[in-house]
Amino acid sequence: MELQPKYEIVLNEALEAGRSAALDPTASPFKLVVDPVMRQRLRQALFDLIDHHDASLATYFTEGKLSLESYKEYIELFARSLRETMETREGVAYLLKVTGLEIPMDQINLQPEWRWR
Repeated sequence: MELQPKYEIVLNEALEAGRSAALDPTASPFKLVVDPVMRQRLRQALFDLIDHHDASLATYFTEGKLSLESYKEYIELFARSLRETMETREGVAYLLKVTGLEIPMDQINLQPEWRWR
């Protein structure tokens, strides 16, 4: 039994008609069709992760464990915290699990390659 993919990348109609995508510099040259439920779960997982990091930093600050001099520094630390989480297998595994995928930690690729065509 051959499995058929449910979703695929579809070219924009303007490109299919042979017209240049340069007419609108903000237009995407393709339309990505991905399972909308999976995308919503991923989006919610990212919002939850952001909220968790924000609450953690606020707690550290109010407990006097973290010193902040400006909003700029807070944002820099916030970005660092998110980056350090997402650079780990645990961080990627969290996103995979929330979207319904159970992947063993040793199979998570932290350096996936872009395969442009």
